[in-house]
Amino acid sequence: DVCARVAGGSNAGHTIVVDGIKYKFHLLPSGVLNKQAKCVIGNGVVVHIPSFLKELDGLEASGIDYKGRVFLSDRAHLVFDFH
Repeated sequence: DVCARVAGGSNAGHTIVVDGIKYKFHLLPSGVLNKQAKCVIGNGVVVHIPSFLKELDGLEASGIDYKGRVFLSDRAHLVFDFH
């Protein structure tokens, strides 16, 4: 299974509740909660790197293993705090 985010940035977001646990997403596709899903952040997404890393850290703290399943397009737009 593949779940992709293809447009937008971290200003939008959504909350998913699974088994009573609340997960907040801004950049990552919510499909990351499915252990079989590969998650792609596509070339139309504006990725604020600090927010992206914080979101990954939050997943890890919640016990979600995303390693090897999150892929970032080499054509996605990257922004940093100094932009």
